[in-house]
Amino acid sequence: MTQLHSGDVELMQELGDFPDDHLEVQLVERECRTIRHSIPEEGVELDPHVRDCVQSYTQPWLVVSRRYERTGLHKVLQKQTFESDVAPDNLFLQAKSPSLAVLSDDSGRTLTSSDFDLRGLQPDARVEGLLRFSNPDDLDRHNQESRQASRHPELFALYPPADEVSPIRPVPDCPKEHIGHRILVRCQAIKFEIDIEPLFATLAMYDLKEKKKISENFYCDLNSDQQKAFLRPHIPHMDISSLAKSAIFSITYPSPDIYLVIKIEKVLQQGEISDCAEPYLVMKESDSAKNKDKLEKLRNQAESFCHRLGRYRMPFAWATVNIMSVISTATLERDVTDTESLNGETKGKSSMDRKGHLPRRNSERFGSLEDQYNLSGFKPATITISTFCKQEGDRLSDEDLFKFLADIKRTSSLQRRIKTVTGTIKLDLTPAPENLAACLSPELIPVKPVAEKNQRPVKEVLEFPSKEVYVPHNIYRNLLYVYPQRLNFVNRLASARNITVKIQFMSGEDPSCCLPVIFGKSSGPEFVQEVYTPITYHNKAPDFYEEVKISLPAKLTEKHHLLFTFYHISCQQKQNQAGSVETLIGYSWLPMLNNDRLQTVQYCLPIAQDRLPANYSMHPPEVPPVKWVESHKGVFNLEVQVVSSIHTQDNHLERFFTLCYALENKVTFPIRVRDDKIPENKLEHELKLSIISLSSSRLEPLVLFLHQVLDKLFRLILQPMVIAGQTANLAQIAFESVVSIINSLHNSQELAKDQQGRNCLLATYLYYVFRLPDTQREILNASKSLSFSTAVGSKLLQSRILSSSNPDIHAQHGVEDTEVKNILNSKTTLNAFSLRQQFHEELALQMVVSTGVCRENAYKYAWFFFELLVSVCLGVSNLEKQGVPRRSRFTDRFKDDITTIVSVVTELDQAEKVNISLAFFLYDLLSLMDRGFVFHLVKNYCNQVSLCSSGMSMPVLITMRLEFLRILCSHEHYLNLSLFFTSPASAPASPCPSISSQVGKSGFSTQESKVASMFDLSQDFKQQHYLTGLLLTELSAALDMESEGGKVQKKAINATYSLLCAHDLDPRCSRAEVRSKIAALYLPLVGIIIDSLNHLDFTVTESRGGKGKTGGPEEEADSVTPINQSVALAIAGNPFSTLGRSALSALTSGSGKASGTLSAETSRNLLVCFLWIMKNADQSLIQKWTMDMPSPQLNRLLELLTICISCFEYRVHPAAERWSSALQKSQQAKARLEEALLGGMGARGEMMKRVGGEQLSMLVQRCSEVTILPRHSFPCLVPCSGSMMGQRENLRWRKDLTQWRQTNDRQDKTKAELDQEALISGNLATEANLIVLDLLEIILQGVSMVDCKDNALGGVLRVLLHCISCNQSTTFLSHCFSTLRALIVKFGDLLFEEEAEQCADLCQKVLQHCSSSLDSNRNQACATLYLIMRYSYSSASNFSRVKMQVTMSLASLVGKSSDFHEEYLRRSLRTMLAYAEEDTEVQSTQFPSQVQLNLNSILSDTVKMREFQEDPEMLMDLMYRIAKGYQTSPDLRLTWLQNMAEKHKNKKCFTEAAMCLVHAAALVAEYLSMLEDHKYLPVGSVTFQNISPNVLEESAVSDDILSPDEDGVCSARYFTENGLVGLLELAADLFSNAGLYETVNEVFKIILPILEAHRDFRKLAFIHDKLQKAFENINHKGHKRMFGTYFRVGFYGAKFGDLDEREFIYKEPGITHLPEISHRLESFYSQCFGGDALEIIKDSTPVDRNKLNPNKAYIQITFVEPYFDDYEMKDRLTNFEKNFNLRRFMYTTPFTKSGKPRGELNEQYKRKTILTTMHAFPYIKTRINVIQKEEFDLTPIEVAIEDMQKKTRELAVATHREQPDAKMLQMVLQGSVGATVNQGPLEVAQVFLNEIPADPKLFRHHNKLRLCFKEFILRCGEAVEKNKHLITPDQKEYQQELKKNYNKLRENLRPMLERKIPDLYKPIIKPRIESRDSFKRLSLRKTAEENP
Repeated sequence: MTQLHSGDVELMQELGDFPDDHLEVQLVERECRTIRHSIPEEGVELDPHVRDCVQSYTQPWLVVSRRYERTGLHKVLQKQTFESDVAPDNLFLQAKSPSLAVLSDDSGRTLTSSDFDLRGLQPDARVEGLLRFSNPDDLDRHNQESRQASRHPELFALYPPADEVSPIRPVPDCPKEHIGHRILVRCQAIKFEIDIEPLFATLAMYDLKEKKKISENFYCDLNSDQQKAFLRPHIPHMDISSLAKSAIFSITYPSPDIYLVIKIEKVLQQGEISDCAEPYLVMKESDSAKNKDKLEKLRNQAESFCHRLGRYRMPFAWATVNIMSVISTATLERDVTDTESLNGETKGKSSMDRKGHLPRRNSERFGSLEDQYNLSGFKPATITISTFCKQEGDRLSDEDLFKFLADIKRTSSLQRRIKTVTGTIKLDLTPAPENLAACLSPELIPVKPVAEKNQRPVKEVLEFPSKEVYVPHNIYRNLLYVYPQRLNFVNRLASARNITVKIQFMSGEDPSCCLPVIFGKSSGPEFVQEVYTPITYHNKAPDFYEEVKISLPAKLTEKHHLLFTFYHISCQQKQNQAGSVETLIGYSWLPMLNNDRLQTVQYCLPIAQDRLPANYSMHPPEVPPVKWVESHKGVFNLEVQVVSSIHTQDNHLERFFTLCYALENKVTFPIRVRDDKIPENKLEHELKLSIISLSSSRLEPLVLFLHQVLDKLFRLILQPMVIAGQTANLAQIAFESVVSIINSLHNSQELAKDQQGRNCLLATYLYYVFRLPDTQREILNASKSLSFSTAVGSKLLQSRILSSSNPDIHAQHGVEDTEVKNILNSKTTLNAFSLRQQFHEELALQMVVSTGVCRENAYKYAWFFFELLVSVCLGVSNLEKQGVPRRSRFTDRFKDDITTIVSVVTELDQAEKVNISLAFFLYDLLSLMDRGFVFHLVKNYCNQVSLCSSGMSMPVLITMRLEFLRILCSHEHYLNLSLFFTSPASAPASPCPSISSQVGKSGFSTQESKVASMFDLSQDFKQQHYLTGLLLTELSAALDMESEGGKVQKKAINATYSLLCAHDLDPRCSRAEVRSKIAALYLPLVGIIIDSLNHLDFTVTESRGGKGKTGGPEEEADSVTPINQSVALAIAGNPFSTLGRSALSALTSGSGKASGTLSAETSRNLLVCFLWIMKNADQSLIQKWTMDMPSPQLNRLLELLTICISCFEYRVHPAAERWSSALQKSQQAKARLEEALLGGMGARGEMMKRVGGEQLSMLVQRCSEVTILPRHSFPCLVPCSGSMMGQRENLRWRKDLTQWRQTNDRQDKTKAELDQEALISGNLATEANLIVLDLLEIILQGVSMVDCKDNALGGVLRVLLHCISCNQSTTFLSHCFSTLRALIVKFGDLLFEEEAEQCADLCQKVLQHCSSSLDSNRNQACATLYLIMRYSYSSASNFSRVKMQVTMSLASLVGKSSDFHEEYLRRSLRTMLAYAEEDTEVQSTQFPSQVQLNLNSILSDTVKMREFQEDPEMLMDLMYRIAKGYQTSPDLRLTWLQNMAEKHKNKKCFTEAAMCLVHAAALVAEYLSMLEDHKYLPVGSVTFQNISPNVLEESAVSDDILSPDEDGVCSARYFTENGLVGLLELAADLFSNAGLYETVNEVFKIILPILEAHRDFRKLAFIHDKLQKAFENINHKGHKRMFGTYFRVGFYGAKFGDLDEREFIYKEPGITHLPEISHRLESFYSQCFGGDALEIIKDSTPVDRNKLNPNKAYIQITFVEPYFDDYEMKDRLTNFEKNFNLRRFMYTTPFTKSGKPRGELNEQYKRKTILTTMHAFPYIKTRINVIQKEEFDLTPIEVAIEDMQKKTRELAVATHREQPDAKMLQMVLQGSVGATVNQGPLEVAQVFLNEIPADPKLFRHHNKLRLCFKEFILRCGEAVEKNKHLITPDQKEYQQELKKNYNKLRENLRPMLERKIPDLYKPIIKPRIESRDSFKRLSLRKTAEENP
């Protein structure tokens, strides 16, 4: 301890001085279901095998427990309040229907402060002592004390590790008796039409598919006491256990073919079954009065038979029900009817949620069944069976029963040939409860809990599983089942016809030797001595279905046998025969043992007629010379089955156990093993063979007796044997057998494995069952039995002391002499400790010397032997730990073997699989052995793994080392080994010899080394803190490499994370000094995290809860999100259009490491480690570190803090109780409806979205926790805006990139669970942000003023701004605003002068919180805003700048925030006035009056915006008016243009959003040109004309009105060259999203000269890359782009106010149909005026105002198309040019002179209307008012010319496409020359071309139409020819038909087309000028006004 640093001794004692009781052995009483263990009968000397089995089933578990396990995580937490969780009072109030007149009424005036009297409001509470602190140090101290109060000490308690993070070994399930899925069946009623005699029911389960009975019988009867009295002479007494009416059946393997069969028996009567059933068939319950006499007679007969034949039964009837059909139907909550109960088909499916204790099969079949039947969760069902099948005497066997069941399943009903008996069985079916009172086990032992006295019991029915069950025996069970099957007396002439078999279990031949071990039936004794089979009347060859259950004695002898006595029963009593009813026919017997083995399976026995001879039981029935029936032929078939946990029923196992016990006990040679006799000299050879053959035994018996087999093998390894005077070397062969068995169990597909690949059965054995063999008794017994001489005893002891594998290796000296002396002196005391010592050495030696396949498998499954070694070594350690140092506890030979084993593991091919097992082994050895030795093993292993890993990939290698180190570092002594020791002399172990030079040097001495080096992973650190250094080295290497899905990085981070979590939650580490030491140990991790900044995922992720995960650990690693520039800007907290800032530039430029390699969850795990270190490290150390930090490194630290804030941001708690359930359900229904309607987002989806307006979208936004949209839903550069509750307008995290869905994991959680999650999540967010705040304060306090001017102040302020822009608790905001106020007090001048950009952000964020609904948030924000203005007032320039920034921020807040509450903001502004009034220092100045600014005028706009929140067009018009009102205030106009862009972007109007930004950029360019004269800058707004002519309206006003260099004017960040470039870049991205790629080029034309002038070649390359993509998109998507659709909308009626008689052009998304916009507008205005007051005008004819109802509002909607003159078309060649810069639109109206819209061809006129708008589309609005209208009419022949020209163009386009479309071509052709439509063109020609018109004015029209037809025919011919080359072979006839129609049309048109008008070709003498009557110009009534 002398080398520990000062104070470390005390801390080390605090942590515990290497506690030795980390591992301890405990005896745990095994759980027993019954009130007592099932054990053999008392007073019997048991065989050794039985004795060992019983001991194994009753002894307590031996468990190795590890202390200091992790305890509960959560303490009492304080609830944090978040604004997002608090619904404002008016949040869900129904929006008032907007009155459209409001807009026009107030359009001409501006509201002033008189409209909103702030002084009339009540101010909020003020923050105390706002100006109290004159000394900044006092302020800092006060803030720090406030922050440290009520903090949560354990950070990881708020962020516990997920299951996959914990390195603790899984604890195997405790061994239990195998029980399948338990079903409780209650017999409620068995009733027939008549009730005349006692009836007895037998219930059993059958599996039709396996054709196997799968349960024993359950006997019950529901007879009345009167009927039971009939049988009293035959029943000595009734035990309560026989009165059960309920049974618990167990099903291990569910199947749709499991049937419950109920067999009914009655007392034997005279007559066939049919005769006895006759009364039940003919008599009805309803006729009981009529048949009273007959019934009485029948009862008397029955009573007579019962008195005489009461002990005999006969079959009567049976019924069945498909148990699985009932269960699945009950699960679906349906009634079970008789039809379904007989139906074998399954009606429903449900999930299986109880797996039982059985290791499940991996087969496909079983998996499907598991999912199909809910055997433990189905609803209780009542089965009523109303139909019985009458038993048939010749079809009673199980084979016949299975045929019946198959028929029932196939036909779903009973066959006609089966006679039925009407009756009722009523059964209740329920899942069996876990703890059911009054329950009896199959051995009739009461099951806990014990029932009250005289309570009717419930019996557990033993299952006979249909397939193998792989669960080791756990209780003593020894049952024999005898099944008589068939008797054949057909050839016997005697009158034996009513035959029964009496079955007895005999222990000798005397009748008194009959044992009462046969289980009784219902209403009788528990155990009986004999049982009779039911009788089939007059049948010489009866079939039997009886089951005889026998409790086998534990010790069987040769005299135990089954005795069968055959009788003929006289049913009718003869007059001269008053004696017995039984007539003896013969005997047979079956000895229980054959060559000492229990006899089972099927037998066919002969029957002896004579009395049996003496000693008959010693021989099989074939031997004794007696008189036999049928000449000694076998005539009696039976089957014997055993269910036993002591009889192995396997030849290999039986042979092995027999030979083992022959060694241990006194036996006489030769010994018999089955048919073999083994002399003593062959015992060793036979024993070796039996050991080798163990692995050949069947898997099921091997598993059933696994514990006994392994115990014996370990005893053989430990105990050398002396056979015939020679030492038997069995250890090696026993070890090989153990390895072989382990291999077999692991390779079996039937057996389960845990998450680490360990076989569950073996893990259970090691954890609970294994114990060191108590060899003292065995050795003494062996020495007595094998040799009685002293010489042999000496040799035996000597052989034990030697190794059984290598006699040259001696055990420890000093023990040998004592033990030899004790044996030779015939003393019984042996040194068991020596034996234990030898066992672990022997085991290790066997692993070392093993070869071949045994060696390969031994290391492949090394986990088993490692845990075995630990268990043995623990015993050695416990025996020796008193006074014996660790180094002396184990021999050098054992240590050498362990070293060899570790070395061998690294050379194996499967080293990767053994890696974890080895880690846990060394982990345990740290608690048992010399730690220096273990550390050398660790070092050697890590080195060798790297050297021997040539075949491994680097990710695999790092993963191996990480898992290895993670387990080791989780050791209890890890801190002791890592914190205090820096040299081998002082440490228990250190693998680095070079550390000797470090003696006396403290690892944490800040005086002797630079502080910065403490944050680096240096070589010195790795030597001083070996395990920590290894782990951090692997973490650093993992972060530097690429791996698939980031899996390696995830493992590395989780290892470190779980380690820190263990420290944080360790009660020994609760003191701050200890935590500081531990944090210092991990300081290099901080440097690693900062260097790996670009690996972090910036997306918000789900709070840790464990329950609601959507996917496994591999899934989340696959979805990796890279960092992009917009997200980096988002981190900085910039508004939507910020660009060109240097903030977080390192995030995008990087530092050489690839970005985006970690999932969000893994990033959070790494960041929480960083936060924990920062929270607990020495604050002065951190301050010194930050002071010495270079500027780039400090920037990266601040970036890291920014990421921490976002990653741990609080997500909204659902808090369903906040609103009434009815309202919430309504909102959820609307949200689902909107989701369903908008799912496709086609034209209909767009329409519905607009129809719902803002109301639905706001509803969804507020009701749902987070709106998750697909990634492609947002612009590629600009992240989405708005917080979870829409309260923040600045850039936020990309919620569209999150890897979780908050709604998915909330379906199955209770309100309490949700509240707890929210509580923990809120505290985590608060604590994480407070840690960041602490660090920011440290940075500010430690950095000098000079450094602040460079970057520290701006960087800290950016982080603080990001803090308050996130969703924060009131607790944190209170401290954060305090820090901000301290920043203003200390650095106010720097802030206002150098950080104007940040100051603008600050004003905006603070103002945002001034409108908070939470009083505390508002109070803090008000105080901060007042302080900003108060400290800026000292400088006129600063104050004017701040004043302008506050005004702009308020405008931005009003324009962008959808749930902005102006009433709260007004209250905040009133509070600021109160501050000013109370501030005595400024009372004499103008400051109080200046505080009001011109905020009220902007606040007035919020009233209007609230009115039109539901109407997007009116809202944009209002924002447009507001922006236009600030024409003389460029800053505010720019802000409102940005607000409009944000609104457009949110509505996916990307073109309009881009135009807003272009206007903003033009505005900036105007004022830049006034300030600077650079050639590369645009010359004001004129330069932007190529983008849009509308931009000219941004021309600046004259200099005398506004000076751009005035204080506070044009001071925003955008009025710079960078701001201009940023606005244009964002505009280009939005144009790109809108598909206007040509405009992107025009935008970049303005940017490129600026970048060229600044030589920004990186940005130039970036922009040219974007240009390339834009041009490629034009090539690929040129003709496929869908541009806007336009409609003319006219408003008519006084209800519209100023909109009356105004017309607008509306721009809608592409492919918007007229009904869609019509429906949208109709829905909205119906809400405004009421459905009856609105009418849609369907046609496009001029509206006559006089015909309109003055009390109604009218809307006329018409589809319009862009209109161009011919000269314009020359310049508008592309599809884009025809859809851009549009001002003129046209629509047509058909009419006739008669007034009808439609008429004949020669009277059909058409009116064309051309509308001109005030501005060109696209504009900053989606609707523009019409300023001019012109109309002209077309005559009928002109209409025909237009129609034919249109058809001709369509034909030309379809024919000459680059990639011809056959379907399109054929469609156009069919409309032109098809047989059904050719009358169209032909009729037009006949009407207008058949005759030359009389009016010369029409000559030219006639000729033009003729020429149109000529071109039309030409195009038709080309199209028909083109189609010929496109058709498929099956369309030839179609082509011929087209050709035929074309020729016919051409021939009909030829005469008309060849006729010319001669006058047209005469020379023109003079031009004729005349006015065109059909042309007129109209102007609208209001042309000069602009739509507000």
